[in-house]
This record gives sequence, structure tokens and C-alpha cells, in this order.
Amino acid sequence: MKMNYILFLLAPIALFANAGESDGASDIIPRTINFLIFAAIMYYYVADAAKQWYCGRKNEIATKLDSIQVKLKESNSKKENALLKVEEAKANARALVETAKKEAILLSDKIAQEADAEIANLSKTFEDRIGVERRKMQRTIVCEVLDEMFKEGSISLDNDEMVKIVNKKVA
Repeated sequence: MKMNYILFLLAPIALFANAGESDGASDIIPRTINFLIFAAIMYYYVADAAKQWYCGRKNEIATKLDSIQVKLKESNSKKENALLKVEEAKANARALVETAKKEAILLSDKIAQEADAEIANLSKTFEDRIGVERRKMQRTIVCEVLDEMFKEGSISLDNDEMVKIVNKKVA
């Protein structure tokens, strides 16, 4: 309201400032007064809107800056979490590699032991078969020799002597 009153009082001055004839003097004073009146009117109508726009723009920039800082903090925390997970994964990988190496050594030792046991079993079986085959050969040779002797009749044995030989063989 106060501003309207001032403008109302200054308006006639602005209207009559250039009413006279110019006698070679400059009209700087009336032009200055007109400019000041124009500036006051512009300030009256534009100042609040300019202040609101400026405050709004300032708040918008502050809000964007805050949101960017929040995003930056979130990305930094995500980065830290990712780095922790990477370190944890590296530690797990090292542990898995160590475990795999130990398991490989244990498996190779187990396979070697099983192979040695299998070789020992095969050797024992082979030796047993050799013994069985030798006994078979001895029996067949003894049978052949006895058959030849009995066929030729060169040895004559009676039943008592046969029983004694069989008893010796059994005992």
C-alpha cells in the first residue's frame, strides 16, 4: 500500500518532467527520475516473483544436491559391500582350492593304496594258483607213475601193504 502511494505521488513528476522546451540544457534529471520511477514500478511487480523464483531455484538445486549426495553415499556403501563380498569370495576360493588340493592328495593316496592292495591280492592269488597247479601236476605224475607200475606188474602189493600206504598218506 505504501508503494502505491509513493507511485501515485511520483507519477505527476514523471509526466511533467519533459513538458518544457529545451533551451540547450540537457534533460538528464527528468530522465533519471523517469528511470527511477520505472525501476520502482518494476521492482514492485517483479520483486516477489523474482524472489520466489530465486528461492525455488535455490531449493531445487539444494534438493538435487542432497539427492546426489544420498546417491553417492549409497553407491559408496554398495561399493564397500561389493568389495567385502569380493574379498570374501577370494577367501572362499582360496579355501576351496586348498580343500581341493587336499582331497586330490587324499584320493591319489587312496587310489595308490587300493592299487597296492589289488596287486598284493593278485600276487597272492597267482601264488595260490601256482601251488594248486603244482599239486595237480604232482598228482597226475604220481598217478601216471603208479598206473605204469601197476600195469607192468613189476610191483606186487597185497592188501595189507596197500592199507598201510593209504593210512600213511591220510595221516
